[in-house]
Amino acid sequence: MTSGRDAGESSLDVLDEFGFEAAAIVLGPEGERARRGDVGRIRPWRSVTKVLTGLGATIALQEGRVDLEDPAGPPGSTLRHLLAHASGYFYESESTLQAPGLRRHYSNYGIDEAARHVERALGRDFGGWIQERVADPLGMRGLDWTGSPSVGAHGALTDLALLAAELLRPTLLEERWWAEMTGVQLPELVGIMPGFGKQTPNPFGLGIEVRGEKTPHWTGAGNSPATVGHFGMLGTAFWVDPTADLALVIGTSHDFCDAHRTVMPRLADAVLAEHA
Repeated sequence: MTSGRDAGESSLDVLDEFGFEAAAIVLGPEGERARRGDVGRIRPWRSVTKVLTGLGATIALQEGRVDLEDPAGPPGSTLRHLLAHASGYFYESESTLQAPGLRRHYSNYGIDEAARHVERALGRDFGGWIQERVADPLGMRGLDWTGSPSVGAHGALTDLALLAAELLRPTLLEERWWAEMTGVQLPELVGIMPGFGKQTPNPFGLGIEVRGEKTPHWTGAGNSPATVGHFGMLGTAFWVDPTADLALVIGTSHDFCDAHRTVMPRLADAVLAEHA
């Protein structure tokens, strides 16, 4: 696939359009293909942390430590509901908006409660589980896991690239469980996609967003519906497109804003045009 860009230009030149500091790494199945900017800078991952939590929970599922149908959260809710933002919890409160399974209501509290459920089942600290079963095997040596399992991680883009590479070519999950994590849970649910309004439907996997047919969206028009990933409100994001066999990791020095809404889709399409 040709990029249509002049010789010597890179799709990552689109980073200049942000108007503030930004960096990125492009990954293929063989590893890193391109990078630009300060990819070693420690950045707050915010909601990208949810993908680490989803992966750690899915490893526990794979080992039979927990089950997706375990009662967890408010009455009638299960671990599946919590990890897929369908428990009915408010954004950051144990109060509920509606019964479980009726709507996709994005909830930091729900992800934190999912981690607490897994932690109780394991009989150990969830952060230690993430370090031992995810960070150490993937070589994420700079990951700083502090605070909330929904928003607490900090790290460099080089560490986030290791997570993206794992989702592109899984080594920690068997195929069945990779498909469970990255597939759509409760596919019919409608909901608000933070920063992008109501989506009908609004697909999510286990702690990870699934692109589906969402519009508008922070990935590109060329990204496949099977694309998964997450963005954080402090400017860090990544996506993995299994159809294009490509991943992109992004970090900026600015809180999520209109520039992210406009530049990230253009960046994604430029990367797909050059590398897919």
